Amino acid sequence: MLTPAPGAQKQAGVAARLVPLGMGLPFILVTSLFFLWGVPNNLNDVLIRQFMKSFAISRFQAGLVQSAFYMGYFLLATPAALLMRKYGYKAGILAGLCLLGTGTLLFWPAAIVARYSFFLFALFVIASGLSFLETAANPFIAQLGEGTGGARRLNFSQAFNPLGSILGVLVGTIFIFSGVELNAGQIAAMKAAHTYDAYLRHETLRVVDPYLVLGAVAFFLAFVIWRTKFPAVAGEESSDAGNHGRYSDLLRYPHFLLAILAQFMYVGAQVGTWSYFIQYVQDSTHQPEKIAGYFLTGTLAAFGVGRFSSSALMKYVRPGRLMGVYSVINVALLAVGILHPGWVGLWAIFATSFFMSVMYPTIFALGIEGLGRNTKIGGSLIVMAIVGGAVLTPAMGLLSQYSHSIAVAYSIPLACYFFVAFYAFVGCKIGQRIGASPAAA
Repeated sequence: MLTPAPGAQKQAGVAARLVPLGMGLPFILVTSLFFLWGVPNNLNDVLIRQFMKSFAISRFQAGLVQSAFYMGYFLLATPAALLMRKYGYKAGILAGLCLLGTGTLLFWPAAIVARYSFFLFALFVIASGLSFLETAANPFIAQLGEGTGGARRLNFSQAFNPLGSILGVLVGTIFIFSGVELNAGQIAAMKAAHTYDAYLRHETLRVVDPYLVLGAVAFFLAFVIWRTKFPAVAGEESSDAGNHGRYSDLLRYPHFLLAILAQFMYVGAQVGTWSYFIQYVQDSTHQPEKIAGYFLTGTLAAFGVGRFSSSALMKYVRPGRLMGVYSVINVALLAVGILHPGWVGLWAIFATSFFMSVMYPTIFALGIEGLGRNTKIGGSLIVMAIVGGAVLTPAMGLLSQYSHSIAVAYSIPLACYFFVAFYAFVGCKIGQRIGASPAAA
């Protein structure tokens, strides 16, 4: 571990105390990936609203954006783990960046043919790349230094993810949303004048440029990382020895199995909350789409503040306890948002982003703790749990349609936070392995 010089210890940053000697550049490059994948993750929240307009589809159909996206995470996490078991974390990162770049390039032909299904396929390819990146980056950062600091170190790197999320929503709000929202009368008039199809095509083409820029950044980072030497971390050393671990071993880690379910619940809550937040703002306060987009940007900023502050708080509060308290607070805030839709409910749901910020990296770090040689495959299964976003987001869309209220749909993330609280206070403390000590791994 790097040790600050005498008299400078108080001034040394969190990263300087947690990053081992010789790993500074790889740490910075991998941490930049957390920022990068935040951009397409939260551009989806803008796409849902934009596709409802440009393809004239329902909330449930628009929610399939998240289904296609998170199915990519689900289906590619295991291939990512298998690739990394043989070739290491760096190979997984390079594969992920190339898939990400390829998926963004597909947005151009998808817009030309104006097919919603083509866009869903492009999003699937993008998410496949992000699955490789997350399967590699999360355990790489968690294992980079002392194991006891894994949750705090991962929270620090993950703190850059909401900065990318903010950029994604801001770019989407400015460059994708046109600000033109037609009522039924205007649509009928444009159809009569045979201009409505041209309007829809123009709205569809607005999504292309941000994704092409994102693809260029992904390919550039792939080149830089390809040229950078990555020293082996703890998990890499086990792989080099041919000791890759087995999926069957993971059944003997109850804290890990519960982490998979907790991550499923958390990601479903996070993705669903943000996916329909623009709609919640518009339905409850009747603000235009651009104003709603700026509110979404603000709640992501709160998420970023929460990530950085939680990293600091973990010097004094155990990660599991902090996550548990934050989960209970989110249950209360969502109850307000459901029962009091309007400005009070808006600000309550807005605040949940601050308190959810600690959950993904903390669940991940607590889940892989003590897995030893099984860390890569274990990490891939926790990444697969991101499929919660694919399942629970359209479920929220269906609930909102049947109840005729987007506010009622937020009862789904409320239930999710109940389980996250259970994991934080109870589940993560269950024995790390049934029938053997963690050291045996």
